[in-house]
Amino acid sequence: MDIPTWIKPALTGAAFGAFAMVVFGFSWGGWVTSGTARSISASDVSSGVALALTPYCIERSKGDPAATKVLADIKSASLYGRRSIVEKSGWATPLGADQPNSALASACGDELIKAL
Repeated sequence: MDIPTWIKPALTGAAFGAFAMVVFGFSWGGWVTSGTARSISASDVSSGVALALTPYCIERSKGDPAATKVLADIKSASLYGRRSIVEKSGWATPLGADQPNSALASACGDELIKAL
């Protein structure tokens, strides 16, 4: 069986074209792997939960008898320290959850600082 002479250059061009398309797609085309897509999705979900539950956290802070002390601690704490204070106060623990939501704690701490 005779193989036409144009097959080798065509296959070589197709291979280089596929390689160039993959490099372009992942570098500039916005393509991501499934792991990266899951990570971005999880981050967006966490941000959405924090945004939706921030008013809940603020209301819980208003009803807490120890709110004055906690708010004073938040006011004197660093940016990263606020989150742990809000988490320890229990204000960032959504109903039915066992642990506080760290994104909610950060958002709630930021809102509480704005209100002070």
